[in-house]
Order: sequence, then C-alpha cells, then structure tokens
Amino acid sequence: MRIDLNADLGESFGPWIMGHDEALLSIVTSANIACGFHAGDPHHMRTTVQACKDRQVGIGAHPGFADLTGFGRREILDIPSDQLRAMIIYQIGALQAIAQAEEISVRHVKMHGALANMASRDRHLADNVIQAVQELNTSLTVVVIASTQLEEAARSQGAKYVSEIFADRAYNDDGTLVSRREPDALIVDPKTCADNILRAIETGHLRSRHGVPVRVSAQTVCVHGDTPEAVSIASEIRNRLDRAGVTIATFD
Repeated sequence: MRIDLNADLGESFGPWIMGHDEALLSIVTSANIACGFHAGDPHHMRTTVQACKDRQVGIGAHPGFADLTGFGRREILDIPSDQLRAMIIYQIGALQAIAQAEEISVRHVKMHGALANMASRDRHLADNVIQAVQELNTSLTVVVIASTQLEEAARSQGAKYVSEIFADRAYNDDGTLVSRREPDALIVDPKTCADNILRAIETGHLRSRHGVPVRVSAQTVCVHGDTPEAVSIASEIRNRLDRAGVTIATFD
C-alpha cells in the first residue's frame, strides 16, 4: 500500500505566523500552499515553495474564498460560475509564477475550507471547481474529498485526481466533514487520528461521528497545518503507517 501525507502550509500573513510549517515539512510528502485569498502572501508563498523544494515535498495550490478575516472558512453564496472559475485560476496562477521563479512545478490543486466543503455537497459548484482547474492545465492533479460530489465531478470530467481523507476532522454519515461550528468537529488526539487513518486504509471505510461506516478509497491523508496538535498528529500517523508497512510517498 502507498499513501501521500499532506498538510496546508504557507498560511502566515505579514508578521503573523500561522501553523507549524518547518516541523511539518520534515514529515509530510505534499504541501498545499495558501495563495493569498484566505491566507498567505507573496513572501510567505515564495519561502514555502523554497522550503518544499529543499525537502523534496510536492507543491500544490490551495485556493479559497477571498476571506482573510474568516480564514476562508465562511461560506460565500451565489458567486457566478465564471467569477468562481476566474478566482480559482488566478490563485493557482500566482503560485505557478512563484514556483517557476524557483525552477519547480506546481503538481496539484486542493480547494480550501468553505469552498471545498460546499463543493463536496453541491454538484454544480463541484463541476465549476473541477472545470476551472481543467481550463488552466489538465495535467494538474485535483485533490478531492473522498466519496463526495467533488470526487464525482472529477471522475465525470475525466480530470486527473486523487481522493483525500482527513486525519483531524470528524465525518458526517454522508462522508462530508462535520462543520467546525460543531463541538466535535476536530479530532486532536494523535493516537485516535492514527487509528482512524490506519483503519480507513486497511478496510476502505471511515466511521462517521455516529458510527456509520463511510466507504472511501484514499490516496492522500491531510493534517491541517493550523491545528495546534498538527505536528504530533502527523508524526504519529507517519510512524504508525511505517510500522504497518505502508509506503508514504507523493502521489504520481
């Protein structure tokens, strides 16, 4: 078995430092880099790209809603489809330019926060998200939440994609993520996170917060970089997967 381990990085802004990027880059195999709309800025984007290149960590764009105050986790409704696609393309393009200056390529795209969660439920939105990436470059891999409308949209459009599960988030019975407004949305115990991920990889099922099995076929596992326990969670998962004989490597 082979699995990628990814984290959302580059989310600092000006003098405000967010997350545990340096520590996580010694553990993960792929990084989703904020592109300035929900977090990040040009300087932090570039230094994160440089750090990823030094550590041979795969680079991906992490587009989100234009919502710095809400960290991209507030739902924005009724964005016209052409504006939504332009917003996504703009953010990916910004990271591509920085990566080109560093003589490295952006490999994948993963939507952030509310944009990803809404698209996991709304097929029309999911279709537009996938279409935006396809319009820019069909060789980009789209990271989609497993067993959701995003995965269905990627499959139906013939996009290059990998399916993702989350180590530090609770699931609803339909395979979507529990809202962060709910008290049990986050899972912060490293052992519990590792148990859940190993079970999902070995059995092909996650368990919802109500104990309902959710069928998933995942190629990548996410640890949110801004979770205070992120480093401990990522380290525990990597150690457990290593002991189970799972190869941890960037997806093709």
